[in-house]
Amino acid sequence: MGEGSLEAPQRHPIAWDQPEFFDEEKLDAELRRAFDICHGCRRCFNLCDSFPRLFDLVDECSTGEVDGVASTDFGAVIDACTLCDMCFLTKCPYVPPHEFDLDFPHLMLRARAVRFKNGNVGTIERQLTKTDRNGRLAGAVAPLANWASKRSNALTRPLMQATAGIHRDAALPRYHAKTLTRRATPPPELNREAPAFGRKAVLYATCFANYNNPEIGIAAQAVLARNGVETAVVHPACCGMPQLEHGDIAAAAKAAGKVAGELVGWIDKGYDVVSLVPSCSLMVKFEWPLIVPDNENVQRLAAATFDISQYIVDLAKEPGLARGLKPLAGGVTVHIACHARAQNIGRKGADMLALLPDTPVQVIERCSGHGGTWGILKDTFPVALKVGKPVARQAAKNKSAFLVSECPLAREHIVQGIEALDHETTAIEPIQHPVQLIARSYGLS
Repeated sequence: MGEGSLEAPQRHPIAWDQPEFFDEEKLDAELRRAFDICHGCRRCFNLCDSFPRLFDLVDECSTGEVDGVASTDFGAVIDACTLCDMCFLTKCPYVPPHEFDLDFPHLMLRARAVRFKNGNVGTIERQLTKTDRNGRLAGAVAPLANWASKRSNALTRPLMQATAGIHRDAALPRYHAKTLTRRATPPPELNREAPAFGRKAVLYATCFANYNNPEIGIAAQAVLARNGVETAVVHPACCGMPQLEHGDIAAAAKAAGKVAGELVGWIDKGYDVVSLVPSCSLMVKFEWPLIVPDNENVQRLAAATFDISQYIVDLAKEPGLARGLKPLAGGVTVHIACHARAQNIGRKGADMLALLPDTPVQVIERCSGHGGTWGILKDTFPVALKVGKPVARQAAKNKSAFLVSECPLAREHIVQGIEALDHETTAIEPIQHPVQLIARSYGLS
């Protein structure tokens, strides 16, 4: 038996269509097997709160081993996992093809799927995952929704905490009445002199860029148009990650079928597919093929999809970017989000910003602590700040004019972390995504 594996990690399809996947006795046995391996290794002690919770349970039980921990106590470990995949990809020496066959995030997903099937996910949590519906409703009354969600609103935020379980101090995204898909037509005029002229890309808007920050998509369109790339923007549906976080794998499978069914039509017309937010890119490229491995459209889409930073870096390498990038005064701190790292494409956000002339770029490659809805709930927001404290501390120390992340929610969480350290944040430019800085450098914003 090998101590660890030097081979590339491999993942198995998620067997959510098999009855034994939901067998609670078999799940408990697998949890105990995995937790015993983790207890004996402990390399992941500093990744997220799941592992410290597990190790504390073991250390404080009567036997000092996993067999002394009650199964009812495993819920705290399962709840703390944000499905970021960093343990699987960067720390664990026992992932497949190692014979221990350990996939901690997907085991936590299985446990949540059992919980979801048993009706143990609350109504509020289920409603928060309906991002398309919530985006349409909130966008229709955007001024009112944004007023109600402001952290300074002493009337509505305590009420939201009491009724919806959303921490009163957690920063929430704004909504826009005019979505990205509405703003994106007509597309900007193409630079026919650019080296990449003739390329075509369809931008998968994603829920966040469509409803919460359309400027990310507008910036991406503008940058690609400057580089001669014809674009269209579509949003068939949410990628399903919010549902997946709560164990609703069937909803993620349904989303995969719907989105892939539309986007493969663009592939057939010669378009590259570009996703604007890394969580959605990760779903399209890695999670969907494991959830519905027999769906040909999903497999084709996964092979044809780029993250926006990845796409621009690839353009820079071949055939080259259009001229005109200018320095940005004050420098940039860029956070490499976990779901960008989990795509195994390298630090593309940092690589893209390195294209800026005479602009210092400082890179932070560690979890922000946000973790989707996990980062805004009453019971987990304080933990999310704690997990992200090293990132906030480093960002504050850098004192860059711009602080960006490929995950816009992570970026706002880092800003909150800086505030919690009693550091001033007013000097930080209110720009979330690295592609917005490329647009500004081109003079397009």
